Amino acid sequence: MDWTEASWFYQADVFDLVGPAVSSTPDLRGDPGLDDCWWTGIRSALAGVAEAPGAKITLRQAWVEEVFPKYLGVPAPAEIKRVAGHGDLQWANLTAWPLKILDWERWGLVPVGYDPAVLWVNSLLVPAVADRVRMEFSEVLETPAGRVGQLIALAEMLQAVDRGHYSELAPRLLSCARELTGVSPPAADQRLSGQSGQSGSE
Repeated sequence: MDWTEASWFYQADVFDLVGPAVSSTPDLRGDPGLDDCWWTGIRSALAGVAEAPGAKITLRQAWVEEVFPKYLGVPAPAEIKRVAGHGDLQWANLTAWPLKILDWERWGLVPVGYDPAVLWVNSLLVPAVADRVRMEFSEVLETPAGRVGQLIALAEMLQAVDRGHYSELAPRLLSCARELTGVSPPAADQRLSGQSGQSGSE
């Protein structure tokens, strides 16, 4: 719960002890074998979260305007539709049996489609799971607003690669970005492809 009184901002969290996460890293390295009930559960959970009243904005417009041309080679959208969401829906923040969603620090108003898009980009090393994410959330990801959510998730991950993280994901992230935009971002292409090549030779 978040609230503001006078000039003070407050945040209250309730913690529970839960089982291990699906993955020890945000990006998935192997198929965890999640069953249909798990996928139904995550869809239902995100639908419920979307109906909650959100307060703070996650991923501000100024940041989007900076990273779109830098990492995607396209202008930022003038308007971003938002919905209440988790804000960091990756595999280290999910448990398998039973399903639990962990780490709500980035909870707030997120771009439509952003939560499933974050799960998708963190699944790209395991194509079967990445395809399952896209199938399960196709109703939102295939909308114009959902496409923006995907691009935002890709830009965020490409920025992380640029800062030295997720080098193995770089080629897949760039490929997905090109497919969605029809544009190959030259500066990001050289920098990120170079990083992934260095990583592979070490």
